[in-house]
Amino acid sequence: MGSNTTEAHPIIANRMKKAVKSGLKIIVVDPRKIDMVKVAHRHLQINVGTDIALINALIRVILKERLYDQSFIERVTLDYEKLAKQVEPYTPEYAAEITGVAAEDIVATAREYASSTGSMIAYTLGITEHHCGVNNVFDIANLSLLTGNIGRPGTGIMPLRGQNNVQGAGDMGCLPNQLPGAMSLANDEFRTRYEQEWKVTLNPKVGDTQTRTFDRLEMGELKALYIIGENPLLADVHMNHTKKLFEKLDLLIVQDIFMTETAKYADVVLPARSWGEVDGTYTNTDRRIQRVRKAVEAHPSTKEDWEILCELATIMGYPMHYHNSEEIWNEVRKMAWEMYGGISYDRLDKEYSVHYPCPDENHPGTFIMHERFHQELETKKAPFVPVDYTAPMELPDEEYPFTLTTGRRYESYNTHTQTRHYAAGVKIKQTEETVDIHPDDAEALGITDGEVVKVRSRRGELEVKAKITQQVVPGLVFMSFHWFETPTNVLTLNEYDPISGTAEYKACAVAISKM
Repeated sequence: MGSNTTEAHPIIANRMKKAVKSGLKIIVVDPRKIDMVKVAHRHLQINVGTDIALINALIRVILKERLYDQSFIERVTLDYEKLAKQVEPYTPEYAAEITGVAAEDIVATAREYASSTGSMIAYTLGITEHHCGVNNVFDIANLSLLTGNIGRPGTGIMPLRGQNNVQGAGDMGCLPNQLPGAMSLANDEFRTRYEQEWKVTLNPKVGDTQTRTFDRLEMGELKALYIIGENPLLADVHMNHTKKLFEKLDLLIVQDIFMTETAKYADVVLPARSWGEVDGTYTNTDRRIQRVRKAVEAHPSTKEDWEILCELATIMGYPMHYHNSEEIWNEVRKMAWEMYGGISYDRLDKEYSVHYPCPDENHPGTFIMHERFHQELETKKAPFVPVDYTAPMELPDEEYPFTLTTGRRYESYNTHTQTRHYAAGVKIKQTEETVDIHPDDAEALGITDGEVVKVRSRRGELEVKAKITQQVVPGLVFMSFHWFETPTNVLTLNEYDPISGTAEYKACAVAISKM
């Protein structure tokens, strides 16, 4: 669901394709006819932003046909009645009107998902980058929990991480509500543990999300911003608005490996080192921790990120003196021993990788996270979280008749900061941005393939080549945000999920016209 897996996560996609040959059935839920459809058992070509309507309908079919284990529900879950009441209006026929997916396909999908010996849901930004992204994830959890597809081999919920160490970065405290080791900042016991080790008093108040931080910039409450390994000027919605916020700052510091669009606005740029120039650990999408070793010597005028941070902390009055990344890792192991206590560098060198939680050296690591659901949840049950469908914040109209949805393309990763620097001799299929448009829409507008067109939203406009393709349906257009020459995010909507602060990248209204 909401995952263009072959282009955004090609290694995982290859494993999925290989499994198809052994009998895996893949059901693709996506507004576009993405490459994964070629190996799919079924494609549910959903209208953008209607995931909850679809999932609620799947749940309703499963409930009506009793395709679930009643004893599992009673033993493991809470609020079953609330869920049943919430999904009651979502008949397959009603959901079909909202989603554009045929009612019979909804019924068939529900039966197959619920009755298999093991079903898994993989999702990514097509689920979370909506104003209702958190509710989308809640409903995926509802579906998985209802059918018992969690905590057993071949089951589960698989949020595909968009970068090679984004899971590890979050686990190490790069989230506003967590301490290193994925420990809650609000937990007095955990916080006291760190305070005693670091000899400081930690603020128990949860920090701001990036969205809230930018709100405070706009209100004038924040005067300085320090950005590490991020290019928000190109990556964030409503690009013109972000530029104005940066111009209001008294001080902008950027720590990165290239002179990004954001770095060009900075007062200070701190040159860091790339993944091939450092030692440490990576934590990938399934909690697998692996060692990373320096492959090449870095430029002498650069430093590792931790070295920069330690020097700054020392200058600002809190001495931080580590000799290498292993010292830092061992401190994390000591403080968050429940998660990492048994994962030493020596063990990683011998075993190649270990899955956390792994509290001690004799622990094998936790390959399947939620096995406890089937063992001991009688004492701590998992609640269903019923949610309702809400339409995208900006729908097409007469002036802006198309829905723009954004995503990634295979070769040009994220904001293109790293992947635009190709080595000589590497052949690239797509060297510039396009707006992907259906042949019927192109014909109605008199647009030919490769022609430069103007794309407008209520927030901005740009010029881009048209690519006529059947990957999109009539009324839907697609663009990535990889090229600064074509800054797609001048178009996108400045609306956010109220819980997570994630922007609604996946749906906004645009107009397209000939030049």
